[in-house]
Order: sequence, then structure tokens, then C-alpha cells
Amino acid sequence: MSGYVDLQVNGYAGVDFNDDALNDHSIISLCRRMRDDGVASFLPTIITDDFPVMIRRITRVAEAVQSHAEVAEIVGGIHVEGPFISPLPGFVGAHPADCVCDASIDAAMQLIDAGRGLVRLVTLAPEVHGAIEVTRYLTDHSIVVAAGHSDASIAQLRASIDVGLKLFTHLGNGCPVQMHRHDNIIQRVLSLSDQIKISFIADGHHIPWFALGNYLQRVPNDNIVIVTDAISAAGLGPGFHRLAGQMVEVDQHLAAWAEGHQQFAGCATTMPQMVQMLAGRLGIDAERIDRWTRINPTELLAG
Repeated sequence: MSGYVDLQVNGYAGVDFNDDALNDHSIISLCRRMRDDGVASFLPTIITDDFPVMIRRITRVAEAVQSHAEVAEIVGGIHVEGPFISPLPGFVGAHPADCVCDASIDAAMQLIDAGRGLVRLVTLAPEVHGAIEVTRYLTDHSIVVAAGHSDASIAQLRASIDVGLKLFTHLGNGCPVQMHRHDNIIQRVLSLSDQIKISFIADGHHIPWFALGNYLQRVPNDNIVIVTDAISAAGLGPGFHRLAGQMVEVDQHLAAWAEGHQQFAGCATTMPQMVQMLAGRLGIDAERIDRWTRINPTELLAG
């Protein structure tokens, strides 16, 4: 199986999109490796950092797409994850909390302009100040808005859906290990799964297989999207790797740990590996896997 469409790729095969030393040669190498692994299209993902740094990194990717045909052939756009996310411990994940900020149309415009028309997806937290206005603005400009790294209430999620929210980013992650047993972000989003698409990281670490199986049974088939959330360690195996200036340790089971081993920092599992595990661990058939890894993300980006 091939033709995967991956909406969330921080890096791959030793290359980090959030590395200021990123160059065209590295981007081309990454694109070739992803193509070899059956990926037809993906979104380089720029995560929260100092605002000028994010602008510079988005521009760097856009320049490579505009300069090299083989990059343009596989890069389907840019995913900006942050900085309009929750700063609270757990919800902020591996993003630097001191760089998180309120949402504003002016700031969103700067991020979009840096992408030279290539920003296709923005992840934000619906509860942050200004998020509703920014969600409406981005939607009106044909940019997909996802909620993520968020503790939004049911009312805040519904309000965001009303103005264009289309996706929830990697449900089950970007949240604390311990939460209220009933009223938590996972249960809130699952209760709205008939209204938005939901992405999941299917590596067996970010969500245990038994829990992922429960989530997948709850979400309509047309609303499930599998993403890798890959970092530079993807495809390389255990060891130490970089993600946006921080050191990530990949253990022998391919779990990617931020410093302190308290939370994951992206994923070291490739899409072909996820597909194999979805089939082997959960018995998911090829037709559903194709929908989750190709058809649904393609339809989301197409509007």
C-alpha cells in the first residue's frame, strides 16, 4: 500500500524542519526518503517557537518548495502547529510554554504570508484569547483549522466548529497524563466526532492499542485521519535526535521521549510501520487504512 497523505511531519530520516540549519539538500533528501516509503504528499510541520523563528522556518520550507520541482511534487503545504495553543502543563506538550501566545489575526497573517500561499493547516487551542476570530479568518481564506494542545470546553469546541473548525490534531496527546475521569478533552472531542475529523498517532506509544481501538470504533470512518507526527528520528531507529533545538531520546521500542522521560516529543515511527501495526494489532482492513491514510486527509485539504 502507498500513496499516503501525512498531515503532520516535523522531520524524517535525520532531517528536522524546525532546525535553523535546514537547507535545500536536506529537504530534498527527506522528500526522496518519504517517497521511497510510500508517501505521496505530506505537510512539513513548524511548531511553536519565538515568533520570528517560526516565520523564518516557514519561509525556509516555502522557498524550497518554490525552488525545487521534486519538493513541490510531494509537499502538499505547510502545517503550523502553534503558537496559539494552551500553555498549561501537559496540554502544551513538548512545545516551549514561554513561546505560546494569544491568537490574533495580525499574527496569523504574518504566519500565512511567510508561507507564500503554502500554509494549508493551522493547529490552535479554541479556548485561547482570539481563537474564534482567527479560526473564522483562516477558514475564510481556505486554510484548514484544527484544534489541538487544548483543554477547550464543549461550548468552546462547538463555537469553533460553528466558525469553521474541521479537525482535532492527534487526539489523546497534547494533554496531561492524568485528567478528570469523565469531563476531559478526549471525551469532549469524541462526543463531537460526527462533526469534525480527528487525527491519531498510531504507533502504540502515544495511545495504547486497546485505547486507540476504542477511539476508532467511536469515530465515523470518514472522520479518522492517521498522522505520524514524525520527527527526524523517523526511519532511523533508537538513539538521540534533535527536535527544534531539544534533545529527544528514541528507545528500543521506538518511543520518542522529551528530556526527563515525562512526555513524548513527536514520533519515530513511519507511516508504513503504522499501517502494518494497524492491520496486525487491531485487525484494520486495507480499505479502511486507505481511507484513513489517504482519502480522508486528501478530502480535508481539498475543502
